[in-house]
Amino acid sequence: MLPDILQHLKELLKYQPEHPMIFTTALFWFFFGLVLVVFQFTYRKLTVRNLFLFAFSLFFYYKSSGYFFVLLLLTTVIDYVMGWQIFRADSKAKKKFYIFLSLFMNLGLLSYFKYSYFLSGFINSFFGTSFQPVDYMALWTNSLTGSNLDIANIILPVGISFYTFQSISYSVDIYRGIIKPVKSFLDFAFFVSFFPQLVAGPIVRASEFVPQIYQPYDLKREEFNRAIFLILGGLIKKILISDYISSNFVDRVFESPLSYTGFENLMSVYGYTIQIYCDFSGYTDIAIGVALLLGFRLSINFNSPYVSQNITEFWRRWHISLSTWLKDYLYISLGGNRKGKVRQYVNLFITMLLGGLWHGAHIKFLIWGALHGVVLAFHKGWMQVTGTDGKGKTFLSRFWGQLITFHFVAFCWIFFRADNLEIVNQVLSQIAYHFEPQLIPRMLEAYKEVFALMLIAYLIHFIPVPRKNLLGEWFGYLPDLAKAAVIVLIIIGLYQVKTAAIQPFIYFQF
Repeated sequence: MLPDILQHLKELLKYQPEHPMIFTTALFWFFFGLVLVVFQFTYRKLTVRNLFLFAFSLFFYYKSSGYFFVLLLLTTVIDYVMGWQIFRADSKAKKKFYIFLSLFMNLGLLSYFKYSYFLSGFINSFFGTSFQPVDYMALWTNSLTGSNLDIANIILPVGISFYTFQSISYSVDIYRGIIKPVKSFLDFAFFVSFFPQLVAGPIVRASEFVPQIYQPYDLKREEFNRAIFLILGGLIKKILISDYISSNFVDRVFESPLSYTGFENLMSVYGYTIQIYCDFSGYTDIAIGVALLLGFRLSINFNSPYVSQNITEFWRRWHISLSTWLKDYLYISLGGNRKGKVRQYVNLFITMLLGGLWHGAHIKFLIWGALHGVVLAFHKGWMQVTGTDGKGKTFLSRFWGQLITFHFVAFCWIFFRADNLEIVNQVLSQIAYHFEPQLIPRMLEAYKEVFALMLIAYLIHFIPVPRKNLLGEWFGYLPDLAKAAVIVLIIIGLYQVKTAAIQPFIYFQF
């Protein structure tokens, strides 16, 4: 009996690639429940609390990405040391040297894991060589642990783009004199590895998060209600809307666009447009809610982006932590708007082009970034020429602004979702030349559940934020027993619609 229990416990604690621990698995909520129990005995002592949450964060990342937690620790050590070196440097030249060293090591690691095949392919095609990248992480793991990992296939660590950007911002902010280094390595390691936002954001700034490390736990009843509401809403977005639309419609069409009519292809574009929003905003809603239960406040990452009247407004509402990071650490570093209008437009384009490359080493992401960069630069120029903020003053002008912006964003999402440019061409060709409008009534009947869910999701998205917030307030007014009943009903409902296979969050691949 006891050996069986120990064996099950061992399997529970061991990393299982086919069953990673993510927010939509029962395994995560089981462990998070244990965290909350232990948290009750640790939260009063800040050092003990932070050490406990740091340890669980490492365990969470291990259960999500295996031995790559060592890479997370390496990044943490690099920027903790570089931060102090930058701060203590007694000359501008030394500060520049250490910030360069920090960027070189961080971006070097990111590039190795994310762009090795892209770069080796370019080198091989240009020079006629046959260079093949080697996964040194797997090689070293095999030598140390006796494992048999594949060294010919470089696996992208989950969340590496997010925690690398987060760690870089710390070094750059010290270099710019915005913040000072944290008091201890534990504090910095806790900041980098904090598990709710570790693998898919939001990207947290040290200036926003580190001060909370030294503050005692304080969670008001209204914040507790908001945390639960955010978690439930995030799970609904992910499981009920995103996963259902993806599994039952979008994935099938994008897998073989020529097998479907132009109308079905167009609806799959609309489907993916709401799917990626619900998937990513659902993750960050859960992350913000989980962090809030532990007494840490993370900033909003999505603010009804599809109601935007222009592309500039869209990027102020979509993935706010990434867009502001790109603005503060890339666009401004390139010169921003300080070197003339033409240079400003070029800087906008370069920023979005590199933002596309950040999402993946593929031409489709470069095109996606380039499209946004061109339109952002054009809109910025239009605002400067006309002297307006780009927003309509009448209902009709606001409507057209929203309609045009939404369809431009949806068009760009085709490049983001398609596996390759051939699929992009097939989707666009079917929409343009094989729309088959006479079959629309039959299509509406065939996909009535999916289309109804898409319509409901869009209608909720376009409800004004203050009115949506009322729903959260109403939830908070419910008696505790009623809240518990709502939670149980939602969990049962989500379990009923959940697909058999775990659907990873889309942004895990970045």
